[in-house]
Amino acid sequence: MTTSVPIGPKIDGETQIRRSVLSPNKLITVPSEGVNTLYDVFQYRVRTSKTKNAFGFRKIIKIIEEEKEVTKIVGGEPIKEKKTWKYFQMSSYEYLTFSQANEIVKNIGAGLVKLGLNKNTKLALYTFTNINWMLVSYGCYTQSITFMTAYDTLGEDNIIFSMNETEIKAIFTNSSLLPTLKKVASSIYTLEHVIYDGDIEESDLNEFRIAHPKINLITLEELKQLGKENPLEDNPPKPQDLCCIMYTSGSTGRPKGVIITHANVVASIAGAKVKLGPFLVPDDTYLAYLPFAHILGFVIENCFIYLGMTIGYGTFKTLSNASVRNCSGDIQEFKPSIFGGVPAVFEAIKKDILTKINASSVPNQKMFYGALSAKKFLKNYRLPTGILDMVVFKKIKQQFGGRLRLLLAGGAPLFNETHEFLSTALCAMITGYALTETCSSGTMLPPPEIRSDTWGIAGSLFPTIEMKLVDAPEAGYLSSNKPNPQGEIWIRGGPVSQGYYENEQLTKEAFTEDGWFKTGDIGEFLKSGSLSIIDRKKNLVKMAHGEYIAIEKLESVYGSTLFVGNLCVLADSLQTRPVAVILPVEVRILDLAKDMGIKGGFEELCKNAEIKKAILTACNEQGKRANFKPVEFLADIILCSDEWTTENRIEIKKKYEEQIKLLYAANTHK
Repeated sequence: MTTSVPIGPKIDGETQIRRSVLSPNKLITVPSEGVNTLYDVFQYRVRTSKTKNAFGFRKIIKIIEEEKEVTKIVGGEPIKEKKTWKYFQMSSYEYLTFSQANEIVKNIGAGLVKLGLNKNTKLALYTFTNINWMLVSYGCYTQSITFMTAYDTLGEDNIIFSMNETEIKAIFTNSSLLPTLKKVASSIYTLEHVIYDGDIEESDLNEFRIAHPKINLITLEELKQLGKENPLEDNPPKPQDLCCIMYTSGSTGRPKGVIITHANVVASIAGAKVKLGPFLVPDDTYLAYLPFAHILGFVIENCFIYLGMTIGYGTFKTLSNASVRNCSGDIQEFKPSIFGGVPAVFEAIKKDILTKINASSVPNQKMFYGALSAKKFLKNYRLPTGILDMVVFKKIKQQFGGRLRLLLAGGAPLFNETHEFLSTALCAMITGYALTETCSSGTMLPPPEIRSDTWGIAGSLFPTIEMKLVDAPEAGYLSSNKPNPQGEIWIRGGPVSQGYYENEQLTKEAFTEDGWFKTGDIGEFLKSGSLSIIDRKKNLVKMAHGEYIAIEKLESVYGSTLFVGNLCVLADSLQTRPVAVILPVEVRILDLAKDMGIKGGFEELCKNAEIKKAILTACNEQGKRANFKPVEFLADIILCSDEWTTENRIEIKKKYEEQIKLLYAANTHK
């Protein structure tokens, strides 16, 4: 099946430009006539689905504290201490219709103008995913106000940097983040207003006011009331107006603010409508919990708003039944038919399913794995699998509310084995490839394109972009390579950003004058015209023997190992193989220790040589299944018990620098 076609002349050092077979002559830029901005998106849906439920949300009824005993290692000795965990008791879902939401949105927009915001000022959205994030963003659109996004993992210094770079006048945040804002607000020089939602102690508010007497601190409800008392006609934006500045944290240096116009997002919605539309049904519902400060969650939700889908809001802390008390988790309560996630989420789901299966009786295990193999075979030949779904896989689907029929994965590479497993055991999964700079538009692998030989490919092109591969000779990726042309992926089209905010140098490095964005990723065009990602130019490391390894590819595979909770692969060009810092899944490392007859608490087990050896072996077994080259296997690992993220690779490398040196020294003498 051909998915893209070449257009234009062939230029030395690059492939011909390719476009989707759905748009060979002209790229699609809008989802329907008259819908040119995000303001238009919402007003279109208000007109066509006025009384339909738009947004579902839950309220916190009660916070329940539970005390548990944990074992810590202090001075080499196990010490037991009590620790308090917080759990939430949540209400059932409540809903706003599109018409009700529109009234709130207009009041928010008018309230922001009353505070002094306008087209030439900016608002910071510094909060986690919830209904109010989206309502405030649509309030901005009613008055052509630009917002910037920030998330707490940026760190205090980068929050200050990004908010000063954009010269924000106001911040919308959650009460739980006010303590962080209290620390940094005096360093944000243009900040005049802080709007917050959520409950907070009056004493904490007074502390903020005393620390920042010149900043106006008001609730979201007060902002809505301010707008209601001072109504305004809408002042909608134009397509080329700035919608938002979305900050991305790289592995080095300061975060970059990606310029995103209304035209960029609307073009992305148009592409998603064409690619996703055939797989959607009228009663589909979507559970939103992905961070809106990242482009994937932002574009998915705006696309579903355009399509009139009911969206329910959840949080990482309340998704599952295990994380709440006296109520169901968000998934069971909302019962979505569509669920999106990043690879880390889907790896965790796969591991959880396998852990439960492997803990069941031997007959149950045999039945499950036999059914899994049978279903893979039947799917490959497009044969019905209903009896297996009803008898074997129904219980797994019930863990997700019973209605789930489509998974959406993006944000990073997904291990092929995980993609195939969840598509078989749970429901169809759509994967794709895109970036913040392309406004989440690039390629998609929908169910009809999935066969045994297409697992893991990036998929077919969006009808809103065109793509070419440009030679990367330093790593041997050339457009003249056989059997498939290879090179750095360049993308152009309506969704592609104009560059980085207030950063001309980086913009010139990443964007060409004729509109191409240089992704820094290495791909190849398959005979079908679809794209396969084969390396990450940005994270290629040349090892001691001259071979390159791709860090993100290794993290994708090793991160799918059953015992791994979080992982950061580190490579030294003077060494022959990489190492990894691993945060294990506590419950699984405890089970492993029990099976091996090793006693101790989590921290103690992370220092145990036998446990480390077992997890290293499991990781490299996963590498074997992925057909890794010798240079890609882990030389050694560090197990740690402290939480961290891979947002800043340099900090992780610095923290474990001495341990890494010892690992390499030990391996040299083996």
